[in-house]
Amino acid sequence: MKRFLQLIGLASMAISIQLFGAAHAKTEGVPALYATKAEAEVAAKKHFNCTGAHQMGNQWMPCSKHGQSSGHSQHTH
Repeated sequence: MKRFLQLIGLASMAISIQLFGAAHAKTEGVPALYATKAEAEVAAKKHFNCTGAHQMGNQWMPCSKHGQSSGHSQHTH
């Protein structure tokens, strides 16, 4: 019984985390990584309500700083 309650607790936590993430998603199907800085800058204005772009490895992300977005679509990495 103790094991069952632990599993229920873990499942509840996992569902809560997923729902919290979904509630705070701001973009819908819009990529968050782009091949060029120019593409990321266009997406920043159009989808993420910010300006500029920043490099992430070999790709570019919208907004001059990571986490700056206040847009209204869900991004996908």
